[in-house]
Amino acid sequence: MTNFIQKKIDFAVVLRVKHANPNGDPLNGNRPRVDYNGLGEISDVCLKRKIRDRLLESGQAIFVQSDDRKKDDAKSLRERAENELGKKFGSSDTAILSCAKWFDVRAFGQLFALPKKKGKSDEEGPDASVSIPIRGPVSIHSAFSIQPVEVTSTQITKSVSGEGDGTKRGSDTMGMKHRVDDGIYVFYGSMNPQLAERTGFTDADAEAIKAILPKLFENDASSARPEGSMEVLKVIWWRHNSAAGQYSSAKVHRSLTVNADGSIDPGKLDGLEPEVIDGF
Repeated sequence: MTNFIQKKIDFAVVLRVKHANPNGDPLNGNRPRVDYNGLGEISDVCLKRKIRDRLLESGQAIFVQSDDRKKDDAKSLRERAENELGKKFGSSDTAILSCAKWFDVRAFGQLFALPKKKGKSDEEGPDASVSIPIRGPVSIHSAFSIQPVEVTSTQITKSVSGEGDGTKRGSDTMGMKHRVDDGIYVFYGSMNPQLAERTGFTDADAEAIKAILPKLFENDASSARPEGSMEVLKVIWWRHNSAAGQYSSAKVHRSLTVNADGSIDPGKLDGLEPEVIDGF
């Protein structure tokens, strides 16, 4: 694999949530995620899902696709891998071929867990399996709000009776809907050249992510996130002058100040100039 990124990249995304549920917690009645300090949270898994969706819309090949957006008839990730890689799936070439095929695999990595092949000795036990791990160069933090958020809960009618004469309501008729009224969130990420060399993550791939970050919430509307309720305000992009980077990612991320009104101060680091991109 050639043309992988040669210089470390750090980035940050500042976003606004207004009258929306940015990431519901299924273990807490689908209320917006909030940490013990009252700060709103959007998980890294949720953010990667949105990045994958935007990349898929832009024409990139994506392995982990949403059921409502998928571009093929595969009913599972295993079926998709078998359809695309054929007999090579599960071989020593799996990592190389999957990184070359799918953008999100070479960016975020992937774990292919395979059951024991038929005919293999049972000495390892009935649950013996083979795992093919791929560690990706792009890491994404969870997003947290700058200040504690207020969560508003509203009782709603979520269904109507579809049986009988319509005079009886089902037991699931009444429900709750939750939202964050107003909050400024920020999340950070990094791109590691050493890991990029292993997966073949290129400068063109980095630019593809850079291009979709300002549009992260476009075509992502739902009843929990009405159109316009989620907005990227700024993307801050730091490109170092070496593979190891001039500064640690922690120091780079810490140099950014995000204010409660969404304004930012990129800070100053000698020899490392941030590029500030407006949201879409």
